[in-house]
Amino acid sequence: CFLLEKAELYRHGHHHEGDDPHHHHHHGFDAEQAGRGGWSVLVGDSIHNFCDGIIIAAAFLTDVRLGWVTALAIIAHEIPQEVGDYIVLLNAGFSRRKALVYNAISGLASVVGGVLGYFVVGPWEALFPYLLVAASSSFVYVAVADLLPQLQRRLPWRGTVAQLGWIGAGVVIVVLVKSLQHGH
Repeated sequence: CFLLEKAELYRHGHHHEGDDPHHHHHHGFDAEQAGRGGWSVLVGDSIHNFCDGIIIAAAFLTDVRLGWVTALAIIAHEIPQEVGDYIVLLNAGFSRRKALVYNAISGLASVVGGVLGYFVVGPWEALFPYLLVAASSSFVYVAVADLLPQLQRRLPWRGTVAQLGWIGAGVVIVVLVKSLQHGH
């Protein structure tokens, strides 16, 4: 999630007042931009839902109880997420019916991810711990990003590299701890 969000911030290239003293563009409603934003939300949400499906499949393949806990956690996260997406789609100019249908279709990506996860990831059981670490770190990121909104600001290149370095350090620690477990 973090890496995708950083990529979107750099692709969008948008600064907010206070970021740049020479900031002078208009922040009024732009129907064309809003419409494109609706489609971006649908694509992003579909990818997100697809990944959720893979995570749920990996959790069920690891342990049925873990699968149910993971599925319930994702559902608890998705309900407000999908309501928010629906509102964004309405504000982007979608009719109520289109917003509801497209949002539901986007949600079906989790089923596709779950089925593919079961059949594709299933045979590679050794990947489960890493998928579950990725899943849990995504949940932690979502929670922390809401509490620390400065994580969602566009940083200078050096700041982004530093954040990526800390993520890399976390990955190295997980790998080291995992390798120490195998040594005993």
